[in-house]
Amino acid sequence: MTTKTHFNSLHDLAQLPYFEVRDGALVRSGELEPIVDVHTHLALAFVRSKIVDLWAKHDETRTYLPKERPIDLEVYVNKNLSKEDLRRLRIDLGPMSVTKRGWRSTHTVANLCRDAGGLGIVRSVLLPIDFPVLSKNAETYLEAAQLEQAVISLGSVHPLAKNLAKKLDAQKAAGALGVKVHPAVQKIAPEHPKALELYRLCAERDLHVTWHCGPVGIESLTARKLCGLGRYAKAIEACPETTFILGHSGALEFEAGLKLAQRHEKVWLEISCQSLTNVKRVVREGPPEKILFGSDWPFYHQAIPLAKALLATEDLDAEVRSALLWKNACRLYGVDPETLPDLSSGAVSS
Repeated sequence: MTTKTHFNSLHDLAQLPYFEVRDGALVRSGELEPIVDVHTHLALAFVRSKIVDLWAKHDETRTYLPKERPIDLEVYVNKNLSKEDLRRLRIDLGPMSVTKRGWRSTHTVANLCRDAGGLGIVRSVLLPIDFPVLSKNAETYLEAAQLEQAVISLGSVHPLAKNLAKKLDAQKAAGALGVKVHPAVQKIAPEHPKALELYRLCAERDLHVTWHCGPVGIESLTARKLCGLGRYAKAIEACPETTFILGHSGALEFEAGLKLAQRHEKVWLEISCQSLTNVKRVVREGPPEKILFGSDWPFYHQAIPLAKALLATEDLDAEVRSALLWKNACRLYGVDPETLPDLSSGAVSS
C-alpha cells in the first residue's frame, strides 16, 4: 500500500488514521500511548528578558510553518516554508526578539501545553539558547519548568561565558538536566576549546549536551560552516565521557549523524525535522535505545514529526515505537513512567 506523504495543510493530516480535527484543532485519535517531546522552545528573548508573557493562552499558536501551508513529509521540514515564511521567521527571531510583538508572543507555556496535550504529548523538553551576556533564556525556561509539570527544561551556558562551572552548577540546582548548545546561533564551533571545556564540565555533573546538529540550508553561510558534522565528530572524540544528543539527527548531513550514533556509545539521535525516509532509517538502523522524538515546536506543529514517527514504526515491533516516543526519553531524563498520565482510554486534552 502506498503511503500518502503530501498534504494540503496541517489539518489535512487528519487523512491519516492517527489524527482528527476536533473543535478546530488537529488532535490524536485511536489507540494512544504517552509521548515525550525532547525538542521544544518558548519565545526567546535577548537584551530585554521575560518580555513575552509565557503564561498567556492564545487562540492559535502562530508556528513559523503556518497551518495552511502544504506539507510534504518526504523533505527536510523547512523545505515546506515559503519565501514569505522565511522572511517572517527571520524578523520574528531578529528585530522582534526585543519586543513582545509578533508571532513569538504566542510561543508560550500555555500554548505549548495545549498543543502538546491534544496529541498525547505529556512532557515537553524546553531548549533555551543564551549568549555570553544580555540573555536569560535558561533562567526563564527553568522557572517555567518549576511551575508546570508538563515541561522539563535544559540549561544554556555559552562556552565563552565567564565562570562556566559556576553557571552550570546554578542551572543544575534550578533543575536543568542537560545543556543546549546551538553552534549556528551562538556563533561558536562545536570543537572550539571553550566548547570542549563546557562538555567536559557537563560530563562531570551528569548533564548531557543537546546540540543543534548539522546544516539546515536556511542559515547564513557562516553559520552553515559551523555546523558541518566533521566538527561535531571532533568534539565527540575529544569528550568520550559526555553524552551528546544530535538534534535533527545531523540535519542535512543525516548520513554522518547516523554513523556517529552507530559508532559512539554516548551519542543519541533526535528526529525533529527529518524526512519520513530518514526517520524510517533512524528506527531501523540507529541504536534503538538511543533514539528520541522531537518536534522543534513552535517552528513546526508537533503533528508533523509525529506523523512521520507513527508512519515509520507502523510495521515494526511495538517496543520500537514506544522507545522512540517516550521510553528512551524517560530513561534519559529520569522520568518515572508511573508518573505519566494514562492515555489508554484514548482521551487527550486540547
